[in-house]
Amino acid sequence: MTAPVIDVHAHVLIPRIEALVADLPGFAEARALDARRNGAASLAVSGPMVRERIPELTEVAARLAAMDAQGVDVQLVSPSPSHYHYWADEGTAEKVYRLANEATAAHCAQAPDRLYGLGLVPLQHPEPAVVALQHALDQGLLGVEISSHAPGRELSDPAYEPLWTRAEETGALLFLHPFGCTLDERLDRWYLSNTVGQPTENAVALSHLIFSGVLDRHPGLKLIAAHGGGYLPTHIGRSDHAWSARPDAGTGCAHPPSSYLKRIWFDSLVHDPYVLRELIRVAGADRVLLGSDFPFDMGTGDPVGALRAAGLPDPDFHAVRGGNAAALLRKD
Repeated sequence: MTAPVIDVHAHVLIPRIEALVADLPGFAEARALDARRNGAASLAVSGPMVRERIPELTEVAARLAAMDAQGVDVQLVSPSPSHYHYWADEGTAEKVYRLANEATAAHCAQAPDRLYGLGLVPLQHPEPAVVALQHALDQGLLGVEISSHAPGRELSDPAYEPLWTRAEETGALLFLHPFGCTLDERLDRWYLSNTVGQPTENAVALSHLIFSGVLDRHPGLKLIAAHGGGYLPTHIGRSDHAWSARPDAGTGCAHPPSSYLKRIWFDSLVHDPYVLRELIRVAGADRVLLGSDFPFDMGTGDPVGALRAAGLPDPDFHAVRGGNAAALLRKD
């Protein structure tokens, strides 16, 4: 009970980033793609939903009041994934990540005992991504948030090796949080772009990191997967079977895929107590962290209550509630 309650999945909105890119031709094309992927009905709901949450997304006082109401002591705050802008050219991308890193650090500095931050790197430009990671760390941030892929590049791309190397060397956190799903218009109704798309993207991205051997080459990576890692932890047996039965599946990683789940951290945001128990079973109680997706509607307003609903043994409950994150964030 000595560890604080730590929520590792919370977001900040930075309006200046959107103002920066608003008039660029690539932004219009990216918005059109987003509209096709999500569908008109979902966009009509998402816009007002975000606007209603602007205070919690931008004002530290409103954030702290909401945290107090939830019984959360500490948040690990990352930029809204809408700020990735992986379509941007290298010059624009540098402006985006610098603004994201500096603004997130300034936001967290208003409550330094309760807010810790993550920045951004331009995954579409692997070489400057290493510089961006260092820039984030130089601002006092604990690491960076990344999506599940960049245009034309999976996370298994060898071009990212310097990024993984630098993250491992510095102990930086990497928060894997997808934005958008490449299944496109197949998911453009009933908000399938999020409910199905996000867990799919998590599973695909983690599988690329596992099967390609990234986690063999970089065993010290501090990787946190949002949304409980998506579909992968509950279906990891199929990956193990392919690894042992198929020569084309088993050449990239040295061990059964399920073993790598114990090298990754996962947030608890799975919306089902039975799925949360299964996640803890396959990854270990020491690898699951409290997450809420604050303050969006696909998150939970009561992350501790959602955790309690899983009926975990007391040691596991308190580990997920904050003990694991306190050790990972070195904030004991």
